[in-house]
Amino acid sequence: MVQSSTSSGSSRRGAPGAPGLLPVLSAGRHRSPRRGACFMEMASYLAGERWSDHPACTHPLLASAARAVNDATSDAARSRLALLVPSVVGLTSSDPHLGPRLVRAAARHALPVVALERQHVLATGVLTCDRVLAGLDGRDPARLEEETREALAPVPEARRWAEAFSRELLPDGAVRRRTFEREAAPRLLVLTASGIAAAVVPDADERLHALLTELVGLARAHADAPPAAAVGGARWDDVVGMTASR
Repeated sequence: MVQSSTSSGSSRRGAPGAPGLLPVLSAGRHRSPRRGACFMEMASYLAGERWSDHPACTHPLLASAARAVNDATSDAARSRLALLVPSVVGLTSSDPHLGPRLVRAAARHALPVVALERQHVLATGVLTCDRVLAGLDGRDPARLEEETREALAPVPEARRWAEAFSRELLPDGAVRRRTFEREAAPRLLVLTASGIAAAVVPDADERLHALLTELVGLARAHADAPPAAAVGGARWDDVVGMTASR
């Protein structure tokens, strides 16, 4: 069960050297390649690391987003994500701005289409991201960044709810960045991806693919060093072979 990359339309364009066949991804964790592979497990193999869905080769929150998108994407569309796997290998960053910016960018994709209850949670998450960034930059937390205002613009009711809730929860505006990144941020990324998958829209898979593509680009802009950009090679051929019988 290996899918031809030509079946995914434009997914092959702009990816010179992309293989003609894509490995079949599956949801969840797998103890070994014989049991299947998720997005980040494939990345761990391409990086030459121990088989894991939490490899060191990728920024932890980008990896969280990749796992969430992998699991939320439909079985029919998931293999298209395989072309993005090599792009996350070596994509790490010590820039503390990256975490909250990843979460805010992901929430922006979901807010216009998810259910109201999720909008409230995600809008609160976006405001929390902005407060983390304000703390990093020494900015007045009452003065939102333009990207935050743009993310919340399609959901004014959710923004009002989130602002009232945030004032009650964090009256001084302070947010512990490390606690946010370790606890809240991964949950928000999962909520974002699952919310898009559950939304009443005909193009949920396309939206999830676009979300992960944007986050990879954002992480690349904050990367400590340019990661390898090549797609393919012997390890990729091995990945295709590992999943060929699934």
